Amino acid sequence: MTLTELKYIVAVAREKHFGKGAEACHVSQPTLSVAIKKLEEELQVKLFERNANEITVTPLGEEIIRQAQSVLEQAENIREIAKRGKDPLAGALRLGVIYTIGPYLLPDLVRQAIAAMPQMPLMLQENFTVKLLEELRTGEIDCAILAEPFPDTNLAIAPLYDEPFMAAVPSNHPLAARDSITAEELKQETMLLLGTGHCFRDHVLEVCPEFARFSSNAEGIRKTFEGSSLETIKHMVAAGMGVTLVPRLSVPKEALLPVPPVKTPAKSKGKEVPELPSYIKYLPFSGHVPSRRVVLAWRRSFTRYEAIAALRNAIYACELPGVTRLS
Repeated sequence: MTLTELKYIVAVAREKHFGKGAEACHVSQPTLSVAIKKLEEELQVKLFERNANEITVTPLGEEIIRQAQSVLEQAENIREIAKRGKDPLAGALRLGVIYTIGPYLLPDLVRQAIAAMPQMPLMLQENFTVKLLEELRTGEIDCAILAEPFPDTNLAIAPLYDEPFMAAVPSNHPLAARDSITAEELKQETMLLLGTGHCFRDHVLEVCPEFARFSSNAEGIRKTFEGSSLETIKHMVAAGMGVTLVPRLSVPKEALLPVPPVKTPAKSKGKEVPELPSYIKYLPFSGHVPSRRVVLAWRRSFTRYEAIAALRNAIYACELPGVTRLS
């Protein structure tokens, strides 16, 4: 039994496919298949049920593969211990981020990381919460930036910040004249939601639960529309299709600046240059302010403590306007 063979069975169990497992391990499919068959013969157990269209793991195989994952992790820990003897931050850190945080935090975070820990490049991946939790469990990523709540998977958790939500309305909407808004006032509006799988969708439905019934049947298309990303939904708001909620870090800085008095359009080479209009008005909530808690999560067995601490410091060095930092 070798670490390579254990790596192969973990990859096939994850991909549910011998070809994709071989591709993930950067070997040919025959090489992987022969190695797995050899391991099954050595253990005298069947790890996989091979059907025409899919590969399933046998009940005993599930237990063996869990142990194999643990062994591979411990082997990797040996390498990390050796690296830490030279430089605790040496080597890449595999970081996952959910879609509604990545575009707004990562540009500043990458700059801070390059400045503070150039020897530890960040290998970044954006995905849904459920997928990132699975990749944490299987060791595909080292840590993840997530928004609570999410299922308890026995991960180590460090709170980063509490982020308030703001309402985004078309600039020609009657609500755009307001300085603030309440959740009650949104109930009569057409609400734009992220698609199923985004945790931020659930956060919006917590603020406006009455829209949950519309998002699951055809009749509701008159009250809710779904988008694939926050930026797509903002374009829909700008087009006047409805209103939505957005996390504070997604709000452009210039959108919160005081509106300057209207001036005569500037001229360039004899032609008038019209001012660029703002099509979205962002409104804070009055009274109860809905928010989400953003945390850093990692496996308890992950031993690069200095890397986690350095990443947290880099996050705290980011500007993070409008959020409440947590220690």
